[in-house]
Amino acid sequence: MRSAIKSLFRPFALLLRRLGFDPGVILSFKHYPLYKKQKKEWLKSGGKITHTYMLLSDYSDKAGSAKGHYFHQDLLVANFIFENNPPRHIDVGSRIDGFVAHVASFRKIEVIDIRPLAKSEHANIEFRQGDLMNPTDVGMTESLSCLHAIEHFGLGRYGDPIDVNGHKKGIDNLIKLVKKGGRFYISFPIGQDDEVHFNAHRVFHPKSILSIPSVSKNMRLVRFDFIDDNGDLHLDASTDDAVGKTRFGCGIYTFEKIV
Repeated sequence: MRSAIKSLFRPFALLLRRLGFDPGVILSFKHYPLYKKQKKEWLKSGGKITHTYMLLSDYSDKAGSAKGHYFHQDLLVANFIFENNPPRHIDVGSRIDGFVAHVASFRKIEVIDIRPLAKSEHANIEFRQGDLMNPTDVGMTESLSCLHAIEHFGLGRYGDPIDVNGHKKGIDNLIKLVKKGGRFYISFPIGQDDEVHFNAHRVFHPKSILSIPSVSKNMRLVRFDFIDDNGDLHLDASTDDAVGKTRFGCGIYTFEKIV
């Protein structure tokens, strides 16, 4: 019931955020009387106040969030790479302060992104700028990841050229980088059908990637995990399990190159 109510009000909350209003901030004012009481108690106890911030939302906040697309995919795929321990791993476009940081904590990772990145002092992160909608000469690798990035290729959001087939070109070029027997980890939003939410992202039917020629001819799906609309992870599932179950979930695909 609670989940249904949240789903009902989610579009209104999104609209308010786009207009510059954060519903969470508005609702947090219910804690204002407690804030005033504690401030008065602090001053009465002889405490001094140098700056006033009035942080009200933390009164009802949780320790953190152990759910959602990035939390699950970044941790899960980093663990796959740890267990597989490939000689070389290349990442394209994944979150630097999430997945890349996880992997760099235990091994070297080469990162490619269309956007620039300031030089890192962490020796395990090696960066080069590049557009994977075009062939990239970085040599072949035993392990490659592209997490929550392919859905943006060709939409122009990150300074890339407009290309309606950008995601397909990107997948074709990514697969060319993987050696035979190598692993390719890719994730993206999944939903009821193939959709374009311009210029934010694409959403894909869970099985759409399997029909892309470069995938069907060269790759074997060895594992599928997905995150549902509530941010919960479903481990070692079938793509059939996700069909019709999400509107904006996240599919995590582990492929092996067979030719």
